[in-house]
Amino acid sequence: MSLHDEMIEMGDRAVRAARELAGLTTRKKNSILEAMAEEMDSRRAEIHEENEKDLAAGKEAGLSAALLDRLELTDARIDAMIKGLRDVAVLKDPVGTKITRWMRPNGLEIVKTRVPIGVIAIIYESRPNVTADATALCFKTSNAVILRGGREAIHSNRVIADILQAGGARKGLPDHSIQLVTTTDRDAVRELVQMVGRVDLAIPRGGEGLINAVSTMARVPVIKHYKGICHTYIDDSAELEMAVQVAENAKCQRPGVCNAMETLLVHADIASTFLPQFAQRMQARGVELRGDEATRQVLPDIAAATDADWEAEYLDLILAIRVVGHVDEAIDHINTYGSHHSDAIVSETEAHQKRFTQRVDSATVYVNASTRFTDGAEFGMGAEIGISTDKLHARGPMGLEELTTYKFVVAGDGQIRE
Repeated sequence: MSLHDEMIEMGDRAVRAARELAGLTTRKKNSILEAMAEEMDSRRAEIHEENEKDLAAGKEAGLSAALLDRLELTDARIDAMIKGLRDVAVLKDPVGTKITRWMRPNGLEIVKTRVPIGVIAIIYESRPNVTADATALCFKTSNAVILRGGREAIHSNRVIADILQAGGARKGLPDHSIQLVTTTDRDAVRELVQMVGRVDLAIPRGGEGLINAVSTMARVPVIKHYKGICHTYIDDSAELEMAVQVAENAKCQRPGVCNAMETLLVHADIASTFLPQFAQRMQARGVELRGDEATRQVLPDIAAATDADWEAEYLDLILAIRVVGHVDEAIDHINTYGSHHSDAIVSETEAHQKRFTQRVDSATVYVNASTRFTDGAEFGMGAEIGISTDKLHARGPMGLEELTTYKFVVAGDGQIRE
């Protein structure tokens, strides 16, 4: 059988599974998730054995220490996968929720109701724990899932998918609700994201190269997150100690993630006061600063920023700084160079706060708080499938609700249209 035919068959199986999943009760889904967690707990040795194969192959292939770390499944990470399955089981099920309801003058009752999307393809790299995390979220929302992980984690992904399928089957998981693309042929990704009518949504999780490739190839809808070029703007009315703390946290708490600050914007009227304090704090944290001409007049020892720095996602202890003359200049900079992810203003002026939140075109906009909070768990949404910088149909942290769509259910008693 050709790869194309194999993928079509997988899509057809997923469509049939999605129809069965749509009828599962919340109680049934939760019992299946618990069974998956129990199965994973009982088969730790297999996970370690298969993960060691991937680690050995990765070392032989010369993967970096950072990639090997992402690949490794320690007992703590297995514990986290088990906990993730159980945490999703206790989250509120959005499927079947009545979003709104109204009556028409002719007596028709119209109810807008949350329903599953159908079949979701998840394409991801490196981290095998995504196999469990993505499955739990898709399953809880009654979506069939087709998983395609990276070749570097193929053994780990296979055993985790097998565990989820076997555990779920004991409690009535419909066949083919969870499918893993086991070939490492890259053409499988192209086939997967072009299966119109079989795949309803594709979500790539990984580096910019993967996301660009999926977006270019896809014929099905894609929800993506290209970059996290996040900004913090320090307004002239900012309380300076708060501003230092917020900006330091946004840059340093975990610099290698998408919601870390990459550019700091500072109002010209406070630059000479704020920047020396902030630079001292950054020096203590080992952060390399790069500034525009106005910044370097205050901090002459730092490197000069280039145009490329305003578009850089460093994911490292490097920070670009620009001095601006007004909140509108900060807004223009963010809308020009940002990635529509997370941006913050530190200000005590209500009019500036309002202007910033209305005009900055980002998924998450903060007032007097760190950008590092852009996360499903931090928002109280529970687990997340990722963070979307798109505008349709989901934006920002994507939890269970974002893995659903809606339909209109209309009830009458014989009405006909005149």
